[in-house]
Amino acid sequence: MKKICLLSLVVLFSLGAQSQKKDFTKGKALGLNFTLTDFHAASVLRNTSVVEMFKKGNFFNSNNLTPGLALNYLQGLNNNIDFSGTLGANFVDYPISGMPPFHSDNFYLEATGSLNFKLLSDQYWVTPFADLGIGASKYLSHYAAFIPTGVGLQVNFSDEAYMLINSQYRIPVTSMASYHFYHSIGIAASISKKKVKEEVVLPPPPPPVADRDNDGIPDSEDRCPDQAGPASLKGCPDRDGDGIADIDDKCPDVKGLAKYQGCPIPDSDGDGINDEEDKCPNVPGVARYQGCPVPDSDGDGVNDEVDKCPHEAGPASNNGCPVIEEAVIQKVNEAAKNVFFSTSSSKLLAKSFTSLNEVVQVMKEHADYKISVDGYTDNTGKEDFNQKLSENRAKSVKDYLVSKGIDESRITFAGHGINNPIADNKTAAGRAQNRRVEMTLSN
Repeated sequence: MKKICLLSLVVLFSLGAQSQKKDFTKGKALGLNFTLTDFHAASVLRNTSVVEMFKKGNFFNSNNLTPGLALNYLQGLNNNIDFSGTLGANFVDYPISGMPPFHSDNFYLEATGSLNFKLLSDQYWVTPFADLGIGASKYLSHYAAFIPTGVGLQVNFSDEAYMLINSQYRIPVTSMASYHFYHSIGIAASISKKKVKEEVVLPPPPPPVADRDNDGIPDSEDRCPDQAGPASLKGCPDRDGDGIADIDDKCPDVKGLAKYQGCPIPDSDGDGINDEEDKCPNVPGVARYQGCPVPDSDGDGVNDEVDKCPHEAGPASNNGCPVIEEAVIQKVNEAAKNVFFSTSSSKLLAKSFTSLNEVVQVMKEHADYKISVDGYTDNTGKEDFNQKLSENRAKSVKDYLVSKGIDESRITFAGHGINNPIADNKTAAGRAQNRRVEMTLSN
């Protein structure tokens, strides 16, 4: 017997699973239920077993059942779950835990919301279900909450009418509620229009067309009927994926452009810069000069990027600048030896002017020359004083040259104090040589 029941359940579940392929979700429905409420059987059940209750006839004892009416609202959530909401009322002697009995029937109002979990969909005539929800009640001035849980049976008269039979066991949630059984039977009818699916009549399939390469393009429209290709290329393949069909591509294995018949942009001089971006397409160059060689403005063989005199020719050994004649260098060096200052001062002595004027003449004759002035002292006195004195003497020379019309941007100066002596500071002659100004020409 157990095996037969188990087999029946398996068949019902498989039928229910198969029915999910179609939508049998219940539409909105309203119903009226006749109800019976039983507090006595629930109190007995808490002290004995279900079997004993059946033996003693405590279930469905008409003396313990209180009749009532309820309105029921149904709405399908999917094929196997319905929402059920009820509003019921009756006159009953409601036992409240911890309070003395009323010994009189009083008006009782309740509302519940629950989910009906159906074993089968509404496709079938008879559908068993289990329900679980939440409920609230009002009895006199007392409010209570409870959990309804039970089982039921739905009988389908048609797609729009149902009979529902349900038995619930109510479990208290608040102290004003009591355990009790609730039985109902009623009729519900649909209040929503049933959706009717329109059947789509498909036209007959077109006759087959010839497509030898099976690329989905009829041979009559296929430029390459024996080689599969995309519709965008009229059925021809494109091996390199450059959007140019192989039959039109002169470089079918290398991506290119249509203007070059499927080949890449050429690089005539092989400098890695394509001709479309190369301003010197026939002479190798570099990208920073748009494909042209690095310029050599003065044509001395030293390109402008390393040529310190880009507009005057000079050898690479002198960084592209013209070599200053030795006689001119010697003339400036001799002039530097005849620059004199007042003792411990940066004031130029008048006997220095003749030599400095010769330097001014050299600078005016060679407008591209620059000059640096470096001042030095002997080691007599404090070091910081000597450092400042050397700077001021070098500046005095610079200021004199500027006063004679030499742009100061062509002159730099620096003081070095007692550093870099050229003679022995232990002798007066040596110290005299160390108190000096040096001038150095450069391009």
